[in-house]
Amino acid sequence: MVNSDVIIIGGGILGAALAFELTKESIGVQLIERSSISREGSGATAGNLHIQAVHTRRPGQVIALDNVRLLPLQIAASRLWDVVEEELPEDIELRRTGGLTVAESEPQGEEILLKRRHEIEAGIPGEILASDEARRLLPELGDSVQLAEFCPLDGYVNPLKVTPAWMRAAIRQGLTLRTHEEVLNISKVGSSWIVGTSNGQYACSTLVIVGGPWMDRILSMVRVSIRMNPVAIQMHVTERMAPRLPFLVQHIAEGMSIKQVTAGQIMIGGGWPAQNLALGKTSDVSVESVIGNLSQAVRILPFLRNVRLLRSWSGALGATADEMPIIGEVPGLEGLFVAGGTYAFTFAPLWAKTLLALILRRTPEVDVSDLGVGRLMNIYKSKTSGG
Repeated sequence: MVNSDVIIIGGGILGAALAFELTKESIGVQLIERSSISREGSGATAGNLHIQAVHTRRPGQVIALDNVRLLPLQIAASRLWDVVEEELPEDIELRRTGGLTVAESEPQGEEILLKRRHEIEAGIPGEILASDEARRLLPELGDSVQLAEFCPLDGYVNPLKVTPAWMRAAIRQGLTLRTHEEVLNISKVGSSWIVGTSNGQYACSTLVIVGGPWMDRILSMVRVSIRMNPVAIQMHVTERMAPRLPFLVQHIAEGMSIKQVTAGQIMIGGGWPAQNLALGKTSDVSVESVIGNLSQAVRILPFLRNVRLLRSWSGALGATADEMPIIGEVPGLEGLFVAGGTYAFTFAPLWAKTLLALILRRTPEVDVSDLGVGRLMNIYKSKTSGG
C-alpha cells in the first residue's frame, strides 16, 4: 500500500490546480484519474472566464442559479487568474478579451441593468451600452441586440493547455500521477482513508474528490448520497478565419457564448444540451441543439451565416441540483473534501486555494460556508429537462 498526505480523485482542471497548490507546500500528493488528464468535462468545455454576472439559466434549466452570490467568487477568481501564467512556465492561451453580454428584449435589458447594479456593489468593472453604442464597439452585432454590457475582465483560457500545464508543474514539485486507474472502493481505517483502484490500494490522511459528474457515484462508496444533476454540454467550432470577433459574446437569457480563439476558429457554446448523457462514454450530439445554438449565434452575429462549421462535440459537466458550486469538507467524515459544480473552470484557481486552506485548517480568502456539501446530502436525484 502506497501512503501519501493527500489523495485527489479526478484529473480535470480542479484536480490539477489543487495538486499544484498542495505540492507547492511540499505536501505529498497522489492524483488518481480513471481516464486521461482533462479527457472529460474539463477538456470539452469552452474555457471561458466568466467575471461579469452570468445568465441565470441555460436552455432547459429548471432552477435558476443565484448569480449575485457568485460575484465575490468571480472577482476573487479573476485576481488569481492574473498570476496563473506567471506561475506556469507555459503558454496556456489566457486572453482577457473582454466580454459583451447582450439582450434582445426589454425584459432581458432590465436583467442586464439589474446585474450591473450588483456588479458595481461587488467591484466588478463594466459599462452599459445602448444598441448603437454596442454596434460601434462591435459592428458585427445583429439588429436584434437592444442593450449590452461590456466587462473588460472576461476572457478565456485554452482548456487543452491549462490542465496539463498545471499537472506538469505539480509533477515537477513531487506529485505522483496515476492515470487509467478506476476507483473501486473507499474506506476509513482509523485516521486513514484507503482508496482501492483497479491497480492497488493507496492510503492518505486527507482525501479530495473533484470528480465532476462522477462526484455522487464516488461519494456513494462512503455511504454519502448527494443530489447532482450532470449536464451533457455541446460545443461547436468553425473553420479558421481572419480576426473578426475581438470579444467574448454572451446572451443574458439563452446561455450562449461565442468567441474567436487564438488559432482563428469561432467557438460556439452554451447550455444547449447533447443527448443521452452517458458518463464515461461520448454523449450523442443533438441535432436539435445544434440548430438551436447556431440559429441563436447567427441571429446575434449575422456574419456567422457564411462560416463553415467544422465539428461539434459533447462532454459531461458536474452540475449540482441547485445549480450552484459545491466545496468543503463532508459533514461527519473528517478529512474528506469535495469541490465542483457550477463554473468550476472559472473558479479553478480559487477552489484550489480554498481547498488548500480548508485542508490546512486555515481561514480561506472567500466565505464558502453556504456552498458546503451538507445542503445536497441525503436527497435523491431529481431529473429536470436540463439534464
